[in-house]
Amino acid sequence: MNAEKLKKISKRMSYILRHQPDSVGLTLSPGGWVAVEDLLAALKISREQLNEVVVTNDKQRFEYSEDASQIRARQGHSTLVDLQYEAATPPNLLFRGTATRFLHSIFEKGLIKGNRHHVHLSIDRETMIAVGSRHGKPVVLEVNAKQMVNDGSQFYVTGNHVWLTDHVPPQYLREFP
Repeated sequence: MNAEKLKKISKRMSYILRHQPDSVGLTLSPGGWVAVEDLLAALKISREQLNEVVVTNDKQRFEYSEDASQIRARQGHSTLVDLQYEAATPPNLLFRGTATRFLHSIFEKGLIKGNRHHVHLSIDRETMIAVGSRHGKPVVLEVNAKQMVNDGSQFYVTGNHVWLTDHVPPQYLREFP
């Protein structure tokens, strides 16, 4: 399948599995799962095409259940769903990419989840530069995750190594040099 077709299917899957499953008559079960067969029917694609999208997705957004009968988006949901991730201890420092034009607001309010379930963080600074570049001149913020945990915050980690938390108050942030 060509790259354009892969991207189109991936974007449609993200929309369905993260935001509007009901747009194609699906309902997310606990954990955010849907039956693979139901998604295939909704998207009108083959299992081979679905596998190619899952395997080649640059951010590894999707995952199969252990028996490969169900599929879900790993994070980024705006629809109400309990992803059932268990709390995990993050590394001492995590990173978030953003654009410089958002810094004033971030240092005033912290990192907020907006209409998503969590704030997304990473251990990979380079990836965060790319994330920040999507919205303007990029900057990477360092998150003192160790202190957040010590102060009672909870973190979760997904299968593609994205760290999730509810909010990062400004006192745990600094601009990465």
